[in-house]
Amino acid sequence: MSARPFKLDHSKPFFVFDTPGDWHAVVLHHYIFDSRGEYIGFVMGEQHDVFTASGEWIGNLYPDGRIIRKRGTPRPPLLKQLPPKPPKPANFPARAPLPPQNGELGFDKLDVLDEDPEVFKRLSDLTPDAE
Repeated sequence: MSARPFKLDHSKPFFVFDTPGDWHAVVLHHYIFDSRGEYIGFVMGEQHDVFTASGEWIGNLYPDGRIIRKRGTPRPPLLKQLPPKPPKPANFPARAPLPPQNGELGFDKLDVLDEDPEVFKRLSDLTPDAE
């Protein structure tokens, strides 16, 4: 079962929260920025696949603002073609609105940012070693 379909309005910021309601990021024009406005990832496709800046898939963006992944989902390889790094947004929101009241996910899914709040900050273990 996947999230109900939804459209991101790219003219407005989309706020990313974890289940307890902590603000982690903002999606602007398919790019993901942390709360300080630093580029940390991007969103692609109709299922709103979320990738870190290094191209690691971490889950799917849900309409309630959470990044969700099914437990035991195999990790695809890193993306080879990454979008260009965007500039820091000029009119970045100073604070987030109140978080939504999120329901339980069920055992088959996990909230990526609740499970691993540092996922956007560390280098993926899928990244090849430099020689």
